[in-house]
Amino acid sequence: MEPVGGQALRDAGLRATRQRLTVLEALRERPDAVTAQDLHMELRQAGEPIGLTTVYRTLTALSDSGLLDVFTRDGEQAFRLCGDGHHHHLVCETCNRVEEITAQEVERWVGQVATRRGYEVTGHRADIFGICADCR
Repeated sequence: MEPVGGQALRDAGLRATRQRLTVLEALRERPDAVTAQDLHMELRQAGEPIGLTTVYRTLTALSDSGLLDVFTRDGEQAFRLCGDGHHHHLVCETCNRVEEITAQEVERWVGQVATRRGYEVTGHRADIFGICADCR
């Protein structure tokens, strides 16, 4: 994954604050989606002086700007830093690992399903949930 930092924030229309850079750095190499509470706890354990409300607001701003993808896990939002291009996800329901699937692997199927039902596709989101090989 490419480094994400101040320029990515500015490109997304956000100021590069210390809190945003801290959250982005914490998410950069994570293979899983993380909740705000879990991320807050991890940052505090690492000695980062950041409040839970700040983590929530930062994750929301980053996802609203398109820098993070959002997943629902047990009724709670979980966030992951993904690539820039159009993609989909395989999500492990045990360890919360998220793997990106290239759009090409899904687009043909989406088109076929929509055409059969008389729809013109204007957008879609395809997340596939299951148990990853490591957790089986």
